[in-house]
Amino acid sequence: MGWLDRVGDQVDALTQSRALQESSRSAEAYTVLERVLHTTTDPRTRADALVQRLSALINLGRTAEFTRAIEEASAAVRDLPEPYLHGHLNALAALAAHHQGALDRCVTHLVKAARALNAVEDPDRDTAWGWHDLAMAYSYLSFHGYALGAIERARQLGLTAGIPEETFAAPGIRLRNAVALDHNGDSDGCLRVLRDVASDLARFLRSGRAGRLRPSSLAAYGYAAARRAALGDEIEPGDEAAPARLLAHGGDSARARDMRDLGTVCLAIAAGRPIEAVTRLDSVRVSSETLGAAEPARLRSIALARAGDHAAAHRVDRLAFRLAAQRNDRLRDVYIDGIAARIDHEEMRREAARYEGEALTDPLTGLPNRRRLERYIASVVARGERVVIGVCDLDGFKAVNTRHGHHSGDLVLQRIAGVINRVMRRGDFVARYGGDEFVVVLPGAGMAEATEVARRIGAAVASEDWEALVPGTPVGVSVGFAEVSGTGSALRDALSTAFEEADRAMLRAKTRPRAS
Repeated sequence: MGWLDRVGDQVDALTQSRALQESSRSAEAYTVLERVLHTTTDPRTRADALVQRLSALINLGRTAEFTRAIEEASAAVRDLPEPYLHGHLNALAALAAHHQGALDRCVTHLVKAARALNAVEDPDRDTAWGWHDLAMAYSYLSFHGYALGAIERARQLGLTAGIPEETFAAPGIRLRNAVALDHNGDSDGCLRVLRDVASDLARFLRSGRAGRLRPSSLAAYGYAAARRAALGDEIEPGDEAAPARLLAHGGDSARARDMRDLGTVCLAIAAGRPIEAVTRLDSVRVSSETLGAAEPARLRSIALARAGDHAAAHRVDRLAFRLAAQRNDRLRDVYIDGIAARIDHEEMRREAARYEGEALTDPLTGLPNRRRLERYIASVVARGERVVIGVCDLDGFKAVNTRHGHHSGDLVLQRIAGVINRVMRRGDFVARYGGDEFVVVLPGAGMAEATEVARRIGAAVASEDWEALVPGTPVGVSVGFAEVSGTGSALRDALSTAFEEADRAMLRAKTRPRAS
């Protein structure tokens, strides 16, 4: 028998390949995974190996192999009833599509990944890594608020599974947020974020945990320090935190190589050698996806300004600004095309066969719609159960649309849908009723339970980072509940009465003063 003939050996090999990738040794992991794929006949093992192999290819930057790897992994995962595998695969497929410049496919996979990972009933170590990869994909696509939320989810799940906090430090997420601020003209904001990143590294150094940081994280800390120096910030001396030393880490990660190349440019600028920095920029070839297409142009602008050629610096800075704006324009176009709605449309078509052609899902949020809501309440009441319904109406939503446009409004609605779903009790039902109004159904509950659910919804919405998503337009929620009492032919009237009572309670909640 070969060394991977037994199922136990194959499981051990998959564990080994994960550890290798966590240590930025993806080439070695790829070799292990190829051996597993040549020996296994177990569908679950094969699917896991193919998903991991896609991760290794992305880390190695082998773009030409992405499409085939996604197709093979998708075929293996398709019929397995495991939300984690579907979620992790879609998170990786989003990263691959991003590196290939296919933003529409990238956003499609992001939506699918988030929904699948949210559906995992018993999240574990693997689920934590799925959220980590989804956070990376959000970050590369400049959805910084979503990225921070996803990495926090990964960190919490990881801690529960025994993964140290520093494994999911993910400084690259905040690093990309920082350089995006700089590309759009907010250098002070960029420096604030980069200093926060440096503070995190200092905390790990003080506690003696820096040695457990992933190599890719160390490279990101190094670039963050070098970028601060290029902007004129003083870097405190210290061998362990020296940018050049940190940039040497990263293993065989293609993104870490890009940061090393651009990091030497930053350090040349900081050392007063701007012409050397420009010369280095002429020779390096980095992916536009690592830190944004605008980053090389922005560094060139800083170097030219330090060299005294302010006219050339201004021209290149305008180029950097245009490159940054192009990404935002492309994202807007993707959402105008309705990627999230397209996914739900496909799901509704499959569901339509079971419900005689009736569309029962809201295309924007993926939640049940009004028709499915009414059908659900009717079935609960028909079983003789108590049921309480709640009307949730957003506060400040009109200001979001007025100030940021309907694209941002849609993002807010999608996030609110996720937030409400996240805090509901097991067995509760959430639907989008229309506009910025959602309805929650609490089967078997009374008004005391409803009051606690309302508190949890309000607290969860208040704790979201709306400033990162729609700056200057805070979002809140008002909730009102009422109990449904009626059966048989009187049910429709009872539902109508309950909705009116819940709506009035919601309006009263809207007029009550809020804690500041």
